[in-house]
Amino acid sequence: MPLHVPPAPAPALRTVLTALGSPTAVREARTPSLRNAQGPVTPELPLPVHVLDRITPEGASATRLAGWRFLIRCGDRAVAAAETRLTPDGWAFSHFFEGPYVAATELALREAESVQQPYQARLLSVPELYMLTLWLHGDCAADGATGHPAATDLLVPLAPAPPGIAANRPYQVADLLPVLTHRVTPAPLLSA
Repeated sequence: MPLHVPPAPAPALRTVLTALGSPTAVREARTPSLRNAQGPVTPELPLPVHVLDRITPEGASATRLAGWRFLIRCGDRAVAAAETRLTPDGWAFSHFFEGPYVAATELALREAESVQQPYQARLLSVPELYMLTLWLHGDCAADGATGHPAATDLLVPLAPAPPGIAANRPYQVADLLPVLTHRVTPAPLLSA
């Protein structure tokens, strides 16, 4: 299997398991598919979620770990996701959610399994573009909670992707980063 999923911190997984075991947390979640799941639900495929805070004029990216996302599986498909975040007291459950990124993440991971080169799976969020990508990091032994996208890493925009950026297509960071830089850079003010 060329795709490596880094292990989530044990306390992060425990918070998700606790939330899944809490009727109140599941009932109050805005995830009808999770509330209506028939059969056992399990958290799988933990992915570190990194946020692209900014792109420097030189094209370097500044990222930070925002949390860990677990796909919640019921039967043969993911029905929701659970997100955790780091607090001063340690890892805490944040929320359950559903929507297009759950199925898009599952599809991108399945397709990434067929790539011949080994990669470590992560998620990279670009909030300024309302964009989420599967980040395929070339160093499988790296700590999934640290690091920045390398030029040869792959980014697979998840659907829905911003206009003009094809979803479910792998891009090398060196090719996609200039496009993202252009998109997030404010246009110069014209003087009258």
